[in-house]
Amino acid sequence: MLIRSSILAATVALLAAGGAPGANAQGVFTLSSTGFKDGERLATKFAGNAKSNPNCVGENVSPALSWANPPAGTKSYALLMFDVDGRPPGGVSHWVAYGIPPSVTGFAEGEAAKPGEKYVGGESTMKLPSYFGPCTPPGPPHHYIFTLMATDLEPAALKAGMSREELLKALDGHAKAATSLVGTFSKP
Repeated sequence: MLIRSSILAATVALLAAGGAPGANAQGVFTLSSTGFKDGERLATKFAGNAKSNPNCVGENVSPALSWANPPAGTKSYALLMFDVDGRPPGGVSHWVAYGIPPSVTGFAEGEAAKPGEKYVGGESTMKLPSYFGPCTPPGPPHHYIFTLMATDLEPAALKAGMSREELLKALDGHAKAATSLVGTFSKP
């Protein structure tokens, strides 16, 4: 519960820094996926595929993600995937991506499983620079929060390899708006 409260407080602080996402004339800043709906279970193919972990039952295919209506003045995006229920009390960072140019409006299915020209790879809890899907242990489903932030930073402003915590600190005062999408997963 403490982690969820902290994430909510951080999101509220980011939004307060740049105003509400719906404040721009273009419409509401949104993040969506053709692979799952907000609050629904992620397909097994989106789960991690580490053979050494029996909880990794998927193919590590990243879901398609797209966004629309960024706030005026957006110079780059940052995208995080975080399991708030994993490894209590700290959670698990599954993906840290930033330096996404404003011309990019999404990732095709499977595209985020390897860093490329569309984003700078940070460092997840698993020490990876790219998407790594859920490896949820048996029990209740975990909640995987995909958070997209519009920033006023140029795409090359931040060094590669930043952790989630380092990125959030670097974005303090630079996030214009944030939008999220939640997928759940439990081992089938």
